[in-house]
Amino acid sequence: MAALARSAELERVCVVLIATRNPLNIGAAARAMANFGFHRLRVVNPYEPSFREARSAVGAGEILAKAERFESVADAVADCALVVGTSAMRSREAQHPLRRLDAGARLIKKQLSSGPVAILFGSEKVGLSTSDLSHCHWMLRIPTGERQPSMNLGQAVAVCLYELAREKTTARDTSKPETAAAGEVERITELLLESLRASGYLKPRASLATEEKIRRLVRRLRIEADDAEVWLGMLRQMLWKMRRTGPRPAE
Repeated sequence: MAALARSAELERVCVVLIATRNPLNIGAAARAMANFGFHRLRVVNPYEPSFREARSAVGAGEILAKAERFESVADAVADCALVVGTSAMRSREAQHPLRRLDAGARLIKKQLSSGPVAILFGSEKVGLSTSDLSHCHWMLRIPTGERQPSMNLGQAVAVCLYELAREKTTARDTSKPETAAAGEVERITELLLESLRASGYLKPRASLATEEKIRRLVRRLRIEADDAEVWLGMLRQMLWKMRRTGPRPAE
């Protein structure tokens, strides 16, 4: 059997389940976490009756009892330096870099030295929404057969976590700059959106798709933690100046 990574190296991985409804899947996901040494489960708007029922799953009770609850994806990933979404990408057009599980797992392991990593799993029926995906830096895909590309939620969690745990985590590079947490990046994004509205670049009621595209663009910058305050300071100053002088006319 392949060696599993030490549990201390897995503490920074957060499994995030979004709007899950099937108690068997919730229990299976938590059981897989226990199997492979992961402990940080976060749930966003779970279906409460199913979540209560899932707590009786064998080997999953402790992890489910300690699961952190959030009302939004933004709150659930606010402290994470890397946010990765999972999808079979059957019919939707990819708006993010898409990586196979083996290559993606290597990148996640390297990122653990820069801060917590969130791996997002969507609901059984529709997966991750476009809004959910706007919080992701890139997408992870489990290679599957064409006739049945999507996997059961519990199975998908197990396969992803096994790939992360089966080899020793790459040694941490202490000289690598820390990446800004998702919460800081979201604050930068919100200030940028306000600045774009104040400047006249964005209409006051810009479409949700436009805002999601800007959110993805900001995340691709991979802003370092030490630079986050600089970005926030620059955007606050620009916004303050524009509010005093008024927006520039659109060209």
